[in-house]
Amino acid sequence: MSDEITDPKGRLTEMAALLEATGDYRVLRRLSPSPLSPEPSADPSVRRGIFLDVETTGVDAQSDEIIELAMLSFSYTLDGQILGVCGSFECFRDPGRPIPAPVRSLTGIDDNMVAGKAIDPDRVADFIGPAALIVAHNSNFDRKFCERLFPIFATKAWACSLHEIDWRAEGFANGTKLGNLVGCLGYFFDGHRAINDCQAGIALLSSVLPVGGRTAMAALLESARRPRWRIRASGAPYAHRERLKARGYRWHDGSDGHPRAWFVDVGEDAAEEELAYLRRDIYGRPDAVIPVRRITALERYSVRC
Repeated sequence: MSDEITDPKGRLTEMAALLEATGDYRVLRRLSPSPLSPEPSADPSVRRGIFLDVETTGVDAQSDEIIELAMLSFSYTLDGQILGVCGSFECFRDPGRPIPAPVRSLTGIDDNMVAGKAIDPDRVADFIGPAALIVAHNSNFDRKFCERLFPIFATKAWACSLHEIDWRAEGFANGTKLGNLVGCLGYFFDGHRAINDCQAGIALLSSVLPVGGRTAMAALLESARRPRWRIRASGAPYAHRERLKARGYRWHDGSDGHPRAWFVDVGEDAAEEELAYLRRDIYGRPDAVIPVRRITALERYSVRC
């Protein structure tokens, strides 16, 4: 009996290695789900984290609805080593209206799959209760949806694997979407289903950054622990909007109750320099009063900041 029949996986692995050895091919392996690990011992240097993802009927956290919530709990050390996945949570939710066709096409979730389904808030609270940190790949999106439906999420520190790691500086040149980043590690996965995205996110955080030489989780923790200063250029002259945009300011439209204004988040060491820039180059007044707010991981990405 041929080797191809008796050991097909081994033969395919050999063929993939031969292709890669030419330098003309890159072979992606399917990302395998992490097996569940035993609960870590009561080690004071070990923390619990949650990687979560939601699928929704749209992008407006005030009017659209969650149709799927998935979470993986994992243990990690204070220096950013992920020790293993400890638990899994996955649930559909009936949004009370038809799922839009583009969402059905993107996620594969249809009305029959969610009909009559609900997410038990007590189960959610029990699952995330021990967590020191919630992580999502675009927390600016996920956090707002989660907090509206489950207020317990507002009590947790959040971090964002999309925005709080400088992927381009670390050599990830193909974009910062989760699939692109995992592809740079040599893997692929079936995206746009929440639990698959969580598995990919934990694999990504477990990887060692090629430039920094530390895990992606270590870089994320360093960022999450640092407070930021949100500076609002309230009343900035309209003529300076392009200058503000080029400097990294974003427009806030006031839809969540905060004032309409251009704003930027900077580290503590850059706050005074940024205020000086605004007073000198934007307002033209050294005594201009500029709103500043300190933001930590407890508020970051929420409607409260």
